[in-house]
Amino acid sequence: MTAQPKLIVFSAPSGAGKTTLVRHLLNIEDLNLAFSISAASREPREGEVDEEDYYFLGIPEFKNRIRANDFIEFEEVYKDQFYGTLKTEVERLWAQGKNVIFDIDVVGGLRLKQKFPDRCISIFVKPPSINELQIRLKKRKTETEEKIAMRVAKASTEMATAPQFDVIIKNIDLDIAKQQAETVVRSFIHKRVDIDEEE
Repeated sequence: MTAQPKLIVFSAPSGAGKTTLVRHLLNIEDLNLAFSISAASREPREGEVDEEDYYFLGIPEFKNRIRANDFIEFEEVYKDQFYGTLKTEVERLWAQGKNVIFDIDVVGGLRLKQKFPDRCISIFVKPPSINELQIRLKKRKTETEEKIAMRVAKASTEMATAPQFDVIIKNIDLDIAKQQAETVVRSFIHKRVDIDEEE
């Protein structure tokens, strides 16, 4: 019997620290993780690389891909700003025998969990508070005050979805959050799910 590769989903409001946790886990070799590169309709930010940070498709191409049913999940996160997971991306990583880790918005994370209930664990990263989230976003210095205000407003709605996730990690102390994330993911990966397992 062959063990199925798993899906590990990290979702959170912007600035909660999910990307830092995902990068930490990717450096742990025995977890056998590969990062699922999301598709985005927006332009790259400074320092971002196409096909490494995102597949930057542009709005027309992204909408064409939606019509072609090329996504496992997608979401219009803000007006004309789409993000999604291409089917070909997950297939590519599974073909390598990798467990696939995601850094995606809460709607996409819950959709992946619905589509792969037995092979997926969904983890919500919770910031200490909305106020702390705002401070972290400002420290990044990557977005306008208007964009930060939009993200903070959206964060309240996103925080309300936390109970729908399998696990909630509260990121107050980053080192503790990293340990918790590693424990949760390691436990899930070593829980055996077989391809020919019967219901």
